[in-house]
Amino acid sequence: MPLRILIADDHDLVRETIAMFLDADGNAETHSAKDLPEAIDKIETAGPFDLVLLDFTMPGMKGLEGLEKALAANGGQPVGLISGTATRLIAEQALEAGAAGFLPKTLPAKSLVNAVRFMAAGEIYAPVSFMSGKDDPEETDFERDLSEREKQVLRGLMAAKSNKEIARDLDLQEVTIKLHVKTLCRKLDAKNRTDAAMIARDAGFV
Repeated sequence: MPLRILIADDHDLVRETIAMFLDADGNAETHSAKDLPEAIDKIETAGPFDLVLLDFTMPGMKGLEGLEKALAANGGQPVGLISGTATRLIAEQALEAGAAGFLPKTLPAKSLVNAVRFMAAGEIYAPVSFMSGKDDPEETDFERDLSEREKQVLRGLMAAKSNKEIARDLDLQEVTIKLHVKTLCRKLDAKNRTDAAMIARDAGFV
């Protein structure tokens, strides 16, 4: 019997890549969802699954609240987290809250397939190098792509300040702030400044 696995992530590419690795293994039947409400809906209608993988920052998650909802819906079957931005502390909290494992999106394909097998078998999976802090950066992947100035502007957006207010705070020209906002939207794949602020908040940026 193939393992029935639900992959919930708001990035099509991530879902498809993980599904491709697992399907190639020949021992998995993958289903997908793009946000938490859809994942819960699929668990309730087609579940429980042998394993549910949730992206930590996709819409609807609200941090570990989403994990708890999925655990309740999946009837005691394992639920693991995947993330490209979460820190070791979040991983530890997730495991304490009952997650079956924590997969950084940087995991090589072979490790990923092994991790999924592990979790579906009822084991707890967390990469040793990540959990021991050897891979743990001082800043998250999310922050690493941003310059110091972009972070300052982003904090202004998260505080719902106008370009004029941010310019005054940072002692810069308003036109410079406008350029930074444009760059931030491009880097974060945000539709507008409000979207950029929400993406930052979901990624745990402060």
